[in-house]
Amino acid sequence: MTQSRLLQHRADDGSRRVIIADDEGAHFLAGPATVIELAGEAIDRGISLLTAAESARSGEAVDLDAEFDAGRLLSAIDHSDPARMMLAGTGLTHMGSAEGRDLMHREMAESDNQTDSMKMFLEGVEGGKPANGATGQQPEWFYKGDGQGLVGPSDPLVSPAFARDGGEEPELAGIYLIGPDGTPWRLGVALANEFSDHVTERHNYLWLAHSKLRPAALGAELLLGDPPGDLRGTSRILRDGKVAWEKPFLTGEDNMSHHLANLEAHHFKYAQFRRPGDVHVHFFGTATLSFADHFTTRDGDVFEISAEGFALPLRNRLQLAEAEQWKVRTL
Repeated sequence: MTQSRLLQHRADDGSRRVIIADDEGAHFLAGPATVIELAGEAIDRGISLLTAAESARSGEAVDLDAEFDAGRLLSAIDHSDPARMMLAGTGLTHMGSAEGRDLMHREMAESDNQTDSMKMFLEGVEGGKPANGATGQQPEWFYKGDGQGLVGPSDPLVSPAFARDGGEEPELAGIYLIGPDGTPWRLGVALANEFSDHVTERHNYLWLAHSKLRPAALGAELLLGDPPGDLRGTSRILRDGKVAWEKPFLTGEDNMSHHLANLEAHHFKYAQFRRPGDVHVHFFGTATLSFADHFTTRDGDVFEISAEGFALPLRNRLQLAEAEQWKVRTL
């Protein structure tokens, strides 16, 4: 039995609707036009997001593959005011995720002592999954930007002209809406490509913050309920229509050094992240990168990420931006 998913649809005339997909197929909802509207109703009524969606299910069926191919499926969440959406995440959260980072940073080290990355990873292994709801070890955290940087499941990922690399990061992202009283509500999880500049990061790990200020792609499907503990997928890069690089990836709490509750506790403990009406897209990390295999991406490459539990992939073309002409002026 598959878990229910919600999708956002935009017709050719610009009108929007929400889709529910499950074992009974995929159907449009009669009611709220966006996932945020539906989630707001669920919070107000004190019911689950799934119950709210089921109560609005119509009899109008949808062919998800056809709508995806036509470019009518949007990212699993968006916001009418992009400034009210935060893109952030945590790294070194997956078993094996420290290996590539450690090698990257050890190249700059002068000794065989543990790098800061390895120390942080091992601290997560030891204390990232506390029992009985306690808060455990604090993870690495990074900021990616606001909703301006979020792209849909088939839109280009644009790398700025000053970037030194544009590389994929296949992972899950938690989707959250802050309720009227400041309570963070997890709506579900979505497949994501947390696009980053690994060459910039490799120069010095203190440049991690710079390397993360890039767009990110979010899948069309919002997987409702608790995500699977063991989720397996495939990350590949297509070049000129052929597979140039491919590797399986693992995610879910069974494959992580932190559980989601710990990552959430350390993100939302900051009061400024609990502003009513805001949306948070939180990337949970990965252990699989083409960069770790010394693969160099090119303009026009297509990142394709798919995983169990999701009917549709992420398929985003790498696009290099032209240099921008601007300067700071004195007013």
